[in-house]
Amino acid sequence: MTGLRAARMPSLLGRHPVGLLLTAPYVVFVAVVFAYPLGFAVWMSFHDYFFAAPGATVERPFVGLENYAAVLGDPAVRRAFLNVAIFLVINVPLTVAIALVLAVALNGAIRGRTFLRVAFYVPYVTASVAVVGVWLFLFSREGLVNQVLGPLAPDPSWLVNEALAMPVIAVFVAWKQSGFFILLYLAALQNVPRELYEAASVDGAGRARSFWSVTVPALRPATVLVVVLATITGANLFTEPYLLTNGGGPNGASASPVLLMYQRGVEQGLPDVAAAIGVLLVIGVVALSLLNRRLLEAR
Repeated sequence: MTGLRAARMPSLLGRHPVGLLLTAPYVVFVAVVFAYPLGFAVWMSFHDYFFAAPGATVERPFVGLENYAAVLGDPAVRRAFLNVAIFLVINVPLTVAIALVLAVALNGAIRGRTFLRVAFYVPYVTASVAVVGVWLFLFSREGLVNQVLGPLAPDPSWLVNEALAMPVIAVFVAWKQSGFFILLYLAALQNVPRELYEAASVDGAGRARSFWSVTVPALRPATVLVVVLATITGANLFTEPYLLTNGGGPNGASASPVLLMYQRGVEQGLPDVAAAIGVLLVIGVVALSLLNRRLLEAR
């Protein structure tokens, strides 16, 4: 019996037990920062939960699916999920296209390559509040873009136009985050064998043909990662509509589920309803990410 237990220990601890020690801090971090809040949010969504004074003992009865029924019956919530779907349809493909093309260009021997790499990464590490000011200058009613377009400028203007507010935000986020995804593609490009390009050149393939036949297939794992990360980041959209459109305007056309969670949970004191929105959002993001991964890896 003792021998059987001794034989099971390596299988439980893995081939290198020291790995458990090295990963333990991150496991604790994930459990404290992600797992516990998510579990608590699920519990809140099934109870009549409200904020109370510290140390106060109050009853928070189980209400079943009542909070979910309230969420699904709220037109503002349905509009927010539709808004974020529109955002993802625009933002994710645009992010992949911008990051991939620029990464391939920056991977070549071009003048000022180091400066350009830093320049594309700066918006990503810059505070959103500062960058939003630039876009307000560009796309406000009297902004630079409207001055250039003149009579062709949209009326109402970009950020107060129900049809254009969310697309503008999607473009803004794609531009701001492209530096991070460019780095992911640049790292992946280092692992593409040079022999593949040489073989394609011998077969008479030009730059465009080599890009589509060699680069794009070789970067498929990186593309899967970029799509999944862009989907998760986009689904958690909050700062941009909060700052660019004064909290989801006009008429809720740029409101996101996370923004509604803040409004319901903090401003209106309905944390149980906000938790139900969050749980639905997590389920939707996980399902969409798995679907994107399956579709991209199956090609």
